[in-house]
Amino acid sequence: MEIILEKSECIGCGSCIALCSKFFEIDEEGKAHLKKSEFDSKAEEETLEVSKAECAEEAIEICPVQCIKIKKTKK
Repeated sequence: MEIILEKSECIGCGSCIALCSKFFEIDEEGKAHLKKSEFDSKAEEETLEVSKAECAEEAIEICPVQCIKIKKTKK
């Protein structure tokens, strides 16, 4: 599965980092960043392939702007 972070929508509140520092950190612009992710500049999204979403699901629930998503991928 993939965790997807829509960078253009992020307001930098830090709730995802507080709940899930395994996957999220603050970048130099003060917005959330998915650790070890790939950035698609056209879509302004970061994606991270993971085997389990773990705490990212809680981060999705708490995000005030809903800029985090999980996409199930086929293996």
